[in-house]
Amino acid sequence: MARHDARNWHDCSKMTGLLCLVLSILVQYGASGQRVKVEPEVLSYPGQTVNLRCAFTDPTGIQLTMVTWIYEPRDGERINIAVFHPNFDPNYPDSPVRGRVSFKPTPPVLASPSIQITDVQMTDEGKYICEYATYPIGNEQGITYLVMLAKPRNMATIVTVVAGTKTVTVAKCESVDGRPAAQISWVTTANGNGTTVSKPGADNTVTVNSEYRMVPTAADNGKDISCVVTHRTQVKAESYPLKLAVQYAPQVTIVGYDNNWYVGRTNVLLTCQANGNPVPLSVMWKTMSGEMPDTVQINGNELKVLKVDDAVNTTFVCEVKNRIGTGRDQITAMVREPSVNPSNAGVVAGAVIGSLLALLLVAALIAVLVTRSRRQQQGYRANGGSDMKTRIFGGGKKASKNGTSGGTGSGGVGGGNNNGPIYVYDENSSHQGLAEKNNHHQPLTIGGRPEVVATTPTAQDILLSNELDDAERRKFDELEEDERYDHFSGGAPILQLRPPHDQEDIMGEYLDDDMESQRDGSVISRTAVYV
Repeated sequence: MARHDARNWHDCSKMTGLLCLVLSILVQYGASGQRVKVEPEVLSYPGQTVNLRCAFTDPTGIQLTMVTWIYEPRDGERINIAVFHPNFDPNYPDSPVRGRVSFKPTPPVLASPSIQITDVQMTDEGKYICEYATYPIGNEQGITYLVMLAKPRNMATIVTVVAGTKTVTVAKCESVDGRPAAQISWVTTANGNGTTVSKPGADNTVTVNSEYRMVPTAADNGKDISCVVTHRTQVKAESYPLKLAVQYAPQVTIVGYDNNWYVGRTNVLLTCQANGNPVPLSVMWKTMSGEMPDTVQINGNELKVLKVDDAVNTTFVCEVKNRIGTGRDQITAMVREPSVNPSNAGVVAGAVIGSLLALLLVAALIAVLVTRSRRQQQGYRANGGSDMKTRIFGGGKKASKNGTSGGTGSGGVGGGNNNGPIYVYDENSSHQGLAEKNNHHQPLTIGGRPEVVATTPTAQDILLSNELDDAERRKFDELEEDERYDHFSGGAPILQLRPPHDQEDIMGEYLDDDMESQRDGSVISRTAVYV
């Protein structure tokens, strides 16, 4: 039914839209209410044979008298093309289809008088009416539309235009010799509109021309545009993709200037980039001053400055030409004084490494000072002077519980018992040796009576003298590390005193009562004998 309505609308193209719609509704309503049954529409291509069927479905109580087929062209009057009366032979009056039309079957049957048209032509398109003469209800009819189809030749082309300010045609699409007329539409992102015009073609066909019109710009060049053709003979719409072709003068841009041209900089490069349609033909570099500096080399669209100096403190211009016109761009170079430190990465790295080394050196120095301070707190050093001094090598261990230690008895100085002999080292002696050895006693007067004090040699004296027996060597070796001498400085030996926690092992209070500290860090005995 929809196709039938479309056909009615097409045939009423010269009438107003409202009137055509009313007629289409009336025709369809009348056809559906008649007893004469026909096909609403028959499609055919030129040269084919078509069958137009007709039948009277319910002849009860009705007398069928005669049937007539009438042809009504799209633009013309009705013409009888075939007549049949049961009492006579079929008749085919003069018509455009005479000789090609006949009743089927043969002989015809009044209840179903279908006709056949051979070698149909495009001009055979139109209405075909099967009309019955009956009694007593009068004439009854049914209408069939014969639609002739012709597949069109479709094509689409691009029109090359120049960018401007006027509306021009940029693309064309054409559907030639189609039947019925094709429908053309455009698909694109360009800002324009399509216009369509139809005109009669050969053998009752229709040719449709469509154009896409717009104001072209350089930005539209290369944009996609498609012509879409829809036709009844095609299974689906056909699309013809194109690209807009807009010609324009070159658009030029100079790149490469970083605003850091300083005196002495080498191999700086400027590039002249240009795009245009058609492709630019020539590139020319020049300066606003008219003279190109000697340190400049030009190679096509590249300008290289071999060495920056005051001569390149100018404006460089790049001109590009094509058939449409000329485009240009310019850049003004500002030459600066050379930077003091163009790159201080190495300086920074050196400073960081130097700082780390300095910190490590300071840390090592502090560690040494702390270690030395701790050692000085545990013992005293001799000042290394030239004066003769007496040093205490060490006392004996605690006496046994019965008070015997192999010494001189209990009558020591200050009430203490000196467990071993005290030796005197004479620095000024020509012998540079021991004043007394092997428990040689020397007199000493204390409190008006003579006392005997044994002098003890220093560790250096004992070691140098090689007179230590095996027992004394084992005793010396068994001394703790803190009880030995650190080293000797100057001419006099250095005594490492026992730490405070070992003073309990020293017999008596000799050391506490007898030793006296000096300003240079050394200690001397109050009871020492000086020679």
